[in-house]
Amino acid sequence: MATACTPRSDTPAADGGSGGKPAARGSALAAVDTLTVKGRAPKTGYAREEFGRAWADVDGNGCGTRDDILRRDLSGVRFTDGRCKVASGTLMDDPYTGTTVAYVRGRSKVDIDHVVALSDAWQKGARWWDADTRRRFANDPLNLLAVDSSTNRRKSDGDAATWLPPNKAYRCTYVARQVSVKQKYSVWVTGAERDAMKRVLKGCPQQKLP
Repeated sequence: MATACTPRSDTPAADGGSGGKPAARGSALAAVDTLTVKGRAPKTGYAREEFGRAWADVDGNGCGTRDDILRRDLSGVRFTDGRCKVASGTLMDDPYTGTTVAYVRGRSKVDIDHVVALSDAWQKGARWWDADTRRRFANDPLNLLAVDSSTNRRKSDGDAATWLPPNKAYRCTYVARQVSVKQKYSVWVTGAERDAMKRVLKGCPQQKLP
């Protein structure tokens, strides 16, 4: 049985606010100030294919990234082939809604979300990366979560300034993960995005990066 590796709850003030204690050293809130702030570049030239074949086996374990994340985040996992292709399972505590979501291959209500959307990254630095870096970014488990599909599609390619999970208890963890991904790959943020990140994380100043 596989379980999600991401904490599913945060402080009661995870929806943010301007109050709270100062940023703790090593916290996600402090890390926001390490991100470069720039305007959003044009989306010109963006295509999913710019990030390589979808769900490539980048870790060489013989399984595609999508199935790796399903195996990590679902409970009660069953396979179609014994070890890789996930046939069914249950997302016990969907991070974006806090609900339980059933997964059945071919009729899935579960998506694998890029926490930092590929097109968002494209407009904030990825356009100038080499192909290998984009491929690693698209398949990095740090940037991937199994989530409710309908909520994920409403998110689209929004950043923290335009979309946050309806599940307020998860917002600190969500924004901390975005900060960690953007820091790791030197993806910049807009001024509005930085301010939104800080509003959330000021409600949980001890929140660590994943």
